[in-house]
Amino acid sequence: MTGKDTISPLGSVLDALVKSLGIEKQVEQYKIFDAWNAVVGEQIAKVAQPDRIHNGVLIVTVSNAPWRAELTFRKKEILNKIHDTLKSKSINDIKFR
Repeated sequence: MTGKDTISPLGSVLDALVKSLGIEKQVEQYKIFDAWNAVVGEQIAKVAQPDRIHNGVLIVTVSNAPWRAELTFRKKEILNKIHDTLKSKSINDIKFR
C-alpha cells in the first residue's frame, strides 16, 4: 500500500454502492421493518407487523378485524410517526390486511 491509498469506512462504501445501484429509496423505506415496533409500540406490534412495501405503500399484516379497523382509523398518526422516525416521506400510505 502506498501513501496515496486510503481506507474508506465501510458505511461510506455501502452508501456509495446503494447510490450506484439506484436503490436509495428502497433501502430507506425498508428501515421501517427494524423501526416498526418502536414506532407503533409493543401492544400494536403484537398484532400487526409490516409485510412488504409496494410503490411506497407499506402493507401491514394484522391478526384480526377489530385491530385492523383501529389501525385504519389511526393510519395518519402512524404514518406521521413513520415519517418522523425515518426522517423521510418515502412511505406515502399504509394498507392494513
